[in-house]
Amino acid sequence: MKKGILDILKGKFLVSGDAPKNWLFIVFASFLATIMIASSHSADRKVHKLAALNEEVRELRSQFVDARSDVQRLKLESTIVQTVENEGLFPSETPPKKIKVKQEE
Repeated sequence: MKKGILDILKGKFLVSGDAPKNWLFIVFASFLATIMIASSHSADRKVHKLAALNEEVRELRSQFVDARSDVQRLKLESTIVQTVENEGLFPSETPPKKIKVKQEE
């Protein structure tokens, strides 16, 4: 057992008779490690992008709610009356009358 560990530490498995098989395995393991690292970085990049997009969605939703409340406030009758009074228009004192049209048969 001690000899086997010393052989591995000295690197004899890389220069022995079946070394090409060992080198092929080392290259394959390195290739798999590279793919695993690249995949991990890609996943991290996607997580950061997703967090940024969620933050943008929250910001846009907040802007939408603010704009909707402003529009609702502007649609109020009192706001419209104040706006048109600045231009010299006033609401009518007499209420509108309903016009009924009789159909002739």
